[in-house]
Amino acid sequence: MRSPKDFFRPLALGAPEPVREIPFRPSRMIHFFDPSNEKMVSKLPGLVGTVDVLLGNLEDAIQADRKEAAREGLVKVGKSIDFGPTQLWTRVNSLDSPWVLDDLIALVTEIGDKLDVIMVPKVEGAEDIHYVDRLLSQLEARAGLERPLLVHAILETARGVANVEEICAASPRMQGLSLGPADLAASRRMKTTRVGGGHPDYLVRQDPHPDDAEAVRTTYQQDLWHYTVARMVDACVANGIFAYYGPFGDIKDTVACEDQFRNAYLLGCVGAWSLHPVQIDIAKKVFSPDPAEVAWAKRVIEAMGDGTGAVMIDGKMQDDATVKQCKVVVALAEALAANDPELAATYGF
Repeated sequence: MRSPKDFFRPLALGAPEPVREIPFRPSRMIHFFDPSNEKMVSKLPGLVGTVDVLLGNLEDAIQADRKEAAREGLVKVGKSIDFGPTQLWTRVNSLDSPWVLDDLIALVTEIGDKLDVIMVPKVEGAEDIHYVDRLLSQLEARAGLERPLLVHAILETARGVANVEEICAASPRMQGLSLGPADLAASRRMKTTRVGGGHPDYLVRQDPHPDDAEAVRTTYQQDLWHYTVARMVDACVANGIFAYYGPFGDIKDTVACEDQFRNAYLLGCVGAWSLHPVQIDIAKKVFSPDPAEVAWAKRVIEAMGDGTGAVMIDGKMQDDATVKQCKVVVALAEALAANDPELAATYGF
């Protein structure tokens, strides 16, 4: 059994010390790009500062004969572009692929000082994180890095969901988790071919009318991912890391995309993936607290004083529990507004 004290010792001689707390950094949208696509790469400088995270994708959506080009392209991007306040992440190939070892060696040794987070797909248990943890330590030592790279896991298999708590606790590098609905649906044998979002056949139906058996019965579409997102959020929060919704595949359906993102936000996720520029503004809007909510939260906190007892505001009871809820909203608003003067003005900070 590994001692808890060992979690805060480097796993390789010369590697940087592990972090003791994962800092919150705005990551409302994780915007994917193909590093082998020159047209897409040419637009990256214009996105710097407008998105929270840019992620160089090496895995799914990159054809097998383009894997090396994507890896080389990401190294070039890391060396040539100043990302300023925008984080640079990557999604490497899966651990059972022939490309992942070269992905990690090249990226850590050549642009490890520019990368913030390495996203690992199809994580099924703590053993996957332990492997990546040790390897990253060795590569960090080789590259002379002064800060450890963080790891983000994608929940894409039934086994991964079953082991989500141990995955979150597997390493101090763990930054967060994302839901991977398409692969997870296949792993669970779910009968949907959609990438995220709801399904019109997953519903509840109003009871029949007591006096008219032929009356129309209203139906309500349900969220296929509610259970998984809620469990993922609990596991992340319990281990001091962050939960994210993953991809929403129907680019044209911006309304449903916003609904899905908002469901995840309300449940406790801090961001989502954006696969197309149109989803960037959706994620920014949804994962930033509404100004009216922030104003109300500030009002409650001020009225509650030291946070004990109870007060009535506009006919609604407020007590220590509601103050805690309000502090969550205000803290998030302050963190997001710190580097965004326009947002700060909207919130009245």
